[in-house]
Amino acid sequence: MTDAIGIEAVGTYVPRRRLSAEAVTEAWNRFDGAGIRQTSVPGPDEDSLTMAAEAARRALDESDVEPSDLEALVFATTTPPLEESDLSVRLGEFLGVDEDATHTLLTGSTNAGVRALTTALADDDGPTLVVASDAPRGKPDSALDHAAGAGAAAFVLVPDGPAAIVDRADYASDYPGTRFREPGSTTVDSLDITPYDRSAYTETIRGAVENLDVDPSSMDVVVLQAPNGGLPYRGAKAIGVPSDVVESHAIVHDLGDLGAASVPLSLANALVDGADRVLAVGYGSGATATALSVEQSGPVTGEVDLEGEESISYTAYLRLRGEITNGEPAGGGAYVSVPSWKRSSPQRYRLEAGRCPACDALNFLPRGACRRCHELVEYEPAQLEPCGTIEAVSVISQGGAPPEFAELQARAGDYATAIVAFDGTDGGVASAPLLVVGTDPNSVAVGDRVEATVRRIYTQEGVTRYGLKVRPVD
Repeated sequence: MTDAIGIEAVGTYVPRRRLSAEAVTEAWNRFDGAGIRQTSVPGPDEDSLTMAAEAARRALDESDVEPSDLEALVFATTTPPLEESDLSVRLGEFLGVDEDATHTLLTGSTNAGVRALTTALADDDGPTLVVASDAPRGKPDSALDHAAGAGAAAFVLVPDGPAAIVDRADYASDYPGTRFREPGSTTVDSLDITPYDRSAYTETIRGAVENLDVDPSSMDVVVLQAPNGGLPYRGAKAIGVPSDVVESHAIVHDLGDLGAASVPLSLANALVDGADRVLAVGYGSGATATALSVEQSGPVTGEVDLEGEESISYTAYLRLRGEITNGEPAGGGAYVSVPSWKRSSPQRYRLEAGRCPACDALNFLPRGACRRCHELVEYEPAQLEPCGTIEAVSVISQGGAPPEFAELQARAGDYATAIVAFDGTDGGVASAPLLVVGTDPNSVAVGDRVEATVRRIYTQEGVTRYGLKVRPVD
């Protein structure tokens, strides 16, 4: 079976921090993440939604597709920041996707990332963006948490794209208790019955592959769901392929279990590396598996960067995930209502500014009197570039943070806030105050070049306010 829509470009994102198996072993006198050397750790202001936005923007930048051209957006994750809310809509707002595009959220299973790609195949009339992003967590002393990582992958699909999904198949068999998350819990759990878990994995993986009209041994690369670093090789044996075709583009050993993003990120890695034929198989507890046969007839654009920048201690890991902090403050500090935040979302998410028709100056935010000529005008829409230059910087130390940022400081320590001058796409400059992430706050200096990235700002009334922060340009 051949579909007219194929993958044109990919984008990926992996947090910069790494937690080593040795650091976990030092804390617990054991490490239960089989076959994993280290895991990727999200920052205190990162979640599956912010990572999805980062990967999606990179994929769109690598393609010829503008966000407003997208016919559909599919977002897959097992760890949405809110249990009941279609966060594909929020992701679309981050990116500037039109309101009339089809928005779909898939969750509840680590197989959601592969199913997101099959969902996209149902609409071959126009460009589609598929994003899988995840940051699973278990109880701190569990094998699930020892294996847990974080990351995201995005795919731009267009008619006649160079990487086509030529066949797909599913298999399902009831295996209750293999991996689940109870209502109200932020952590996944398992009955931890090893032979039972292995049987669920190998049976469903093998069943999905057998339902494909392809020979697994003919594939250049095989990408299998990786709850840890051992199960993919059991899966390889079950479907009759050598372990090296799995290992060649496996990411689990240095990033950990990426949940719904596990197979998509490995698939992106294989496609960018030029693999002509890829077998990708997702798996989710329940238990289900979805297998895809992907053939690449031309180059897929994109870059896959899996390197980490900072190794952290286990204590730092617990602090970053909020295990040893007090949580969000009950009140105080700056208050912005959700409706007010919504009205300014184009500015907060996409740096939309205004140009004064009287003096041609850029204004950010585009409301009130012009900052240059002081005329009260109706601004003309203008767009700022996502990169800018720091004009002023301050480092906020313990006790100096306003209440809404107290939890951020408790998790991450001192942080830098800066005035950043952004260039307009049609000339001019506008400045905005933003927090700086991704670097030692004491290393930030006037004149540094930075780029905007979507992050969590703070949470009030149970609703997280998202917006832009900046990080150093490599």
